[in-house]
Amino acid sequence: MALSKVNFNSLNLTPTASKTVVFNSNNNGIEAGDVGGSLVLISEQTASSSSTISFTSGIDSTYKEYIFKFIDIHSSAGNNYMGFQANASGGSGFNETVTSTYFRAYHQEDGNSGSLSYDAARDLAQGTGLIEIISDFNTDNDACGVGTLHIFDPSNTTFVKHFIARTTIYHYSAAARDMFVAGYINTTSAIDEIQFKLSSGNIDSGTIKLYGVT
Repeated sequence: MALSKVNFNSLNLTPTASKTVVFNSNNNGIEAGDVGGSLVLISEQTASSSSTISFTSGIDSTYKEYIFKFIDIHSSAGNNYMGFQANASGGSGFNETVTSTYFRAYHQEDGNSGSLSYDAARDLAQGTGLIEIISDFNTDNDACGVGTLHIFDPSNTTFVKHFIARTTIYHYSAAARDMFVAGYINTTSAIDEIQFKLSSGNIDSGTIKLYGVT
């Protein structure tokens, strides 16, 4: 049986950072190409008794998905939450119309209490307020919240803008809370600004990073 051979001259595999081997349109051709799903760090902000953290640049048509990562978010106040809102292109006020859903798992340190439930009081139904994503901060020195927020295709002008958040926190009652939030920003205008803030108090410390997904 004859063996198929790759034409050596069709190879273009010069080592390149963040590249992988992909097929090209030539017969038996392969080359170094982009790695699908790579994260590109666009910007990051570190809180210092901050009332808000706003990303007003870097969200555009370059990527179809953007990811925010929350690292060690510590609040000055307890029993509050961190949320986000958006501005459509040319807009202001961070008060776009949103419909969202929220459910969470919960387990106390002593093991005496735990649950999984939908929490209707924390979602929005065509609301313009904060979209709650990290709930019920503990102000202990070792307490913080972490997680991710995905925004999909924010520059699209045909569809509404979907988001998914997954976060966890050291709850104020000495418990682990695991939060699942999803929904849509109900506008077909491009979204180009995102702001994070607490329902009360300031963001004492922590870092928020913005990535584009290739």
